[in-house]
Amino acid sequence: MAQKFSKETYLYWYELMLLLRRFEEKTGQLYGMQKIRGFCHLYIGQEAIAAGCMTATNPDDKFITAYRDHALAIAKGVTAKSCMAELYGKATGCSKGKGGSMHFFGLKENFFGGHGLVGAQIGTGAGLAFAEKYNDTTNAVLCFFGDGAARQGMLHETFNMAMLWKLPVVFICENNNYAMGTSVARTSNVLDIYKLADAYDMPGDVVDGMSPEDVHNAVLRAVNRAREKGGPTLLEIKTYRYKGHSMSDPQKYRDKEEVEEYKQRDPIDHVLKVLKDQYNVEDALIEEINERVKAEVEESVKFAEESPWPNEDELLKDVYVQEDYPFIMD
Repeated sequence: MAQKFSKETYLYWYELMLLLRRFEEKTGQLYGMQKIRGFCHLYIGQEAIAAGCMTATNPDDKFITAYRDHALAIAKGVTAKSCMAELYGKATGCSKGKGGSMHFFGLKENFFGGHGLVGAQIGTGAGLAFAEKYNDTTNAVLCFFGDGAARQGMLHETFNMAMLWKLPVVFICENNNYAMGTSVARTSNVLDIYKLADAYDMPGDVVDGMSPEDVHNAVLRAVNRAREKGGPTLLEIKTYRYKGHSMSDPQKYRDKEEVEEYKQRDPIDHVLKVLKDQYNVEDALIEEINERVKAEVEESVKFAEESPWPNEDELLKDVYVQEDYPFIMD
């Protein structure tokens, strides 16, 4: 029997996903105004994954992802203000203005990036899980990557080691159909990415990434397995990004009809419909949430605009743990 989620859960999902959507929309707008520069990858359309993962995990569980990282950082608790400031390259950013769009970080929030190298976070995610196993905690690590990264050698080496050592990690492939502009079918003999787990006797499953309910249930099963020393799981969460791979993507590899088809399954619209049809939530409450989200995004922009640039003496800091490392001494 399908689990019935509470009104409070749906309200949480709605507000979180709306915040992620509005933040990313504002980011795209500011990028067009050249307030934000460099590479920039938006999460619009994929918000149900962040929502379902949050309700299925605990604050002490660790998240690590690739360069499409804004939404997962905010979901994990990194403030919208510090995220926007990071996009601006300001000193008050979550990575002190040094990381930019692709390298968000939040130590106290247990958000470990933001990684620009395709697939690099997969090995690091297993390393985080090894630390949890070594310290004998019950925490789990959620390691996110895209369908393109599933073709990296790092993934296979890591899967083997994670299963061998039964590491408490959930590998989450956010399959949005395209690695930049290249479909899975053009680069992989195995079209069902979750089946890659079979080679390592790792549990694997495919999940509807447009449904926060399905994401929650699948992630919860995998996280519980990890907590109970059962080792890793591979989840292929099928989703879709409404925008291009990055802000410079002309999107010639897909047509508008395909995008519109996925928008008919929009997770925010779905959750709003459940709130109204099943829980009789009044329009006044929805409008209150909408205004709260709007204000939070506007405040993040104001904060970023007014924040200072990093000082020049910050350039060589945070490179080595040892502060007087000889290579950076004058």
